[in-house]
Amino acid sequence: MPSCRPCSARRGRGRAAAVTAALLLTSALTGCGRAPAPDGRYVTEWTRLALVTVRSERLGPPVAARLSAYAGLALHEGYAADVRGGRPSLASGLTGTPSFPAPPSEGAVDGAIVAAVAERVVLDSLLRDGFAGTVRRVDSLAGVQVARRRAAGVREAEVARSEAHGAALGAAILAWAATDGFFATRGREWTPPRRRDQWENTATLDQYVPQTLSGQSDFVSTANPNVRLDAEAASEKGLFTNRPKAAGATTLPAFNPTRPTEPYWGELRPFVLPDAAVCAPPPPPDYSEAPGSAFHAMGRAFYDSVRVLPDSLRQVALFWADNPVATGTPGFHWISVVTQMISRRGLEGPAAAELYALTTIAIADAFIGTWREKYRSMVVRPVAYVQRVFDPAYRTVIPTPPFPEYPSGHSVQSGAAVEVLIGLLGDTLAYVDSSQVDVGQPARPFASFSAARTEVAWSRVYAGVHYLPAVLDGLTQGRCIGGRVLALARPRG
Repeated sequence: MPSCRPCSARRGRGRAAAVTAALLLTSALTGCGRAPAPDGRYVTEWTRLALVTVRSERLGPPVAARLSAYAGLALHEGYAADVRGGRPSLASGLTGTPSFPAPPSEGAVDGAIVAAVAERVVLDSLLRDGFAGTVRRVDSLAGVQVARRRAAGVREAEVARSEAHGAALGAAILAWAATDGFFATRGREWTPPRRRDQWENTATLDQYVPQTLSGQSDFVSTANPNVRLDAEAASEKGLFTNRPKAAGATTLPAFNPTRPTEPYWGELRPFVLPDAAVCAPPPPPDYSEAPGSAFHAMGRAFYDSVRVLPDSLRQVALFWADNPVATGTPGFHWISVVTQMISRRGLEGPAAAELYALTTIAIADAFIGTWREKYRSMVVRPVAYVQRVFDPAYRTVIPTPPFPEYPSGHSVQSGAAVEVLIGLLGDTLAYVDSSQVDVGQPARPFASFSAARTEVAWSRVYAGVHYLPAVLDGLTQGRCIGGRVLALARPRG
């Protein structure tokens, strides 16, 4: 490629003048002699890799949310380093105001290269306890994206500056991540209270195996008739009972439904919220089995709503089940939607990275806030209460998750994610959610993001895992959290 020279216009008429004007406009927008700015495909390649990773590593929802938020931040900050992106760093709005390196003052950097290298540095560290193939996929994608930018015309001097800045940025993000309290929760024992008025895990392995059957499985139990699935469709699902991970205080524990999920997660430092108590829902009613009590009325209302469930509502429950391992967790359901929106809206790299980063950060803070209240109030799940008080034969549509009931995690993180999606993309776009097709669930049309948000909240009642207040209060908490995260983008319009 020739060296960058002072741009000049020649006089001309007709077509020659139009060509010259177009060249001048291109030069003004991209910088004389620079390769074209990257498109959103570079970001969607990382979002798809993240979904594959969460499934193959069999991560639980909170751990998956933390991983994706730091990954989203690395991509955003990488693109923000490129002057063509128009999006400044998020650092000043993050909790604790982390110190991220400024781009080099001498010479431009390419946002896609900075983002790819920063992503590789961050994920290589966060996934160090994962399967060997996981890190190889990360390194391979980063290498391919850098090579692609070289082929697009990024010069070697700019490549070198970009790679150096990406490495420094990734290291700075990891330094901030190391102070969020995550490592203090690894291997920390938790003893359940074992009281009638507080939650106790009712999940059993045979409830989950039918939903995670794959071609690698050795055994499947169909003892629970409410989780019956077509064998051919179920064979596409990822299994967590085979290919065991190393035991011990790993940073990437495989999801285990027979153990309480991350009881100390509410102690982590949020990404944007000052602390996990911000946006907290109101306290739930005190436990009681006495007729006339608030808790009894809540349980009765739940049971009356679900004891005769039409197939259409059962399908809603299954579509939004998002069991870990099978569909990549509830947070990654929305990340799949983000991936679809990047392509459908034709977003360029910086805008795509912003949408991904803010959505994942909102989901991560939603899980921290939700888990704080879950393990504070320890509300008994509906299946236990209904079987005690109303109907010993009652069964849920899906397995009850292995953590306390209030509030609904699906509702909080969906409320937070959708608040970001509406804030950045608007709420007038009808779309078809195809995120569950590969696990046997047909694509589902929605008139808007807010319509999907309402359905996912109600799906948790239909599924039998939440009382109504948990989903309504959860939506309110999630929208509050999403609004706090969205404020990071508002100064940029």
